[in-house]
Amino acid sequence: MNQEPQLNVHNKAEHPPMHTAEHLLNGTMVKLIGCKRSRNAHIERKKSKCDYPLAQPLTPEQLQEIENTINNVIAQDLPVTFEYIIVQEASALYDLERLPEDASEMLRIVHIGDYDACPCVGAHVESTSQIGHFRISSSRYQDGVQRIVFRLGE
Repeated sequence: MNQEPQLNVHNKAEHPPMHTAEHLLNGTMVKLIGCKRSRNAHIERKKSKCDYPLAQPLTPEQLQEIENTINNVIAQDLPVTFEYIIVQEASALYDLERLPEDASEMLRIVHIGDYDACPCVGAHVESTSQIGHFRISSSRYQDGVQRIVFRLGE
């Protein structure tokens, strides 16, 4: 009988569609803008925000491209799946900067189709079609940090 590996306890109760949308935003920022994943995120049911250190502010056209790309990925109805790997193996494949010092030896990697993958212990939807429509509701650039505020709707 296969038993799910023991992972660190997660201290947040995210809204799965919004949390999965955060993954898509992070993956899209990496792909389109060439930056790292957000190091500061606040994920809530009604609206969420992610901060990205950038040398210059994003243009309105870039923000629209990010929003369009994420909605295209959502429409593809990609599966959200998990794999379990040890930290040493994960360190060669993923950015583990945000991993807590007391992290378990086994990590859960969340895959959104072939679009995005990263270590995470949070709650997620089963497929991207369960996220809903992604909308960037505001964005601001201050002191080298681009904040993107986003919402989900029908």
